[in-house]
Amino acid sequence: MRIWNKWIMVSSFAMLFLLSGCLLPHANSETVEMYNADGDRVGTARLNETDGGVAVTVEVEGLTPGFHAIHVHEYGKCEGPDFSSSGNHFNPDGKEHGLLRTDGPHLGDLPNIEADEDGNVQEELVIAEATLKKGKNSLITNDGTSLIIHDGVDDGMSQPAGNSGDRIVCGVIKHDSQSGEKEEAPTDPTESNDKQENEENG
Repeated sequence: MRIWNKWIMVSSFAMLFLLSGCLLPHANSETVEMYNADGDRVGTARLNETDGGVAVTVEVEGLTPGFHAIHVHEYGKCEGPDFSSSGNHFNPDGKEHGLLRTDGPHLGDLPNIEADEDGNVQEELVIAEATLKKGKNSLITNDGTSLIIHDGVDDGMSQPAGNSGDRIVCGVIKHDSQSGEKEEAPTDPTESNDKQENEENG
């Protein structure tokens, strides 16, 4: 009887472990620093690869209380004060803008986020069908993309951006390794001395 109970307990733990593994995010993740038009850091967005797309945890402060549009834009550039350098919405499939449109949405269209009475936002969103891996829907290939918060609300229908108002917060979504810069490994000063000594000794 004890052996049977022990077997059930071990099997239960194994099943829980396997199920929890299915719910965990993938290894691919990025942290995006978010800045306002004055260049002040106002929070972060943490991106994690999941089976359903890219999960985004947005933690930002300093907004006007109420709802704000948030989108992924096509270029990984956040040049203030208007952030126009980020381009249009990320839209690899050439669809119309708006979560309410049958011929949409853009891949970069997201539900509005809400700032509390202190202007703080802490929300979790999912960029459906996006990925942090290579591919057409990747947020980090080429020069990356950007995450933009607007001062207005996305109405989910108007073209090309839901009548969302000015771009007020921006963060670049880009893998660090894409810069192509590699830090040189520190050299050992004794190596050149040893080489010179060996050459002198023939």
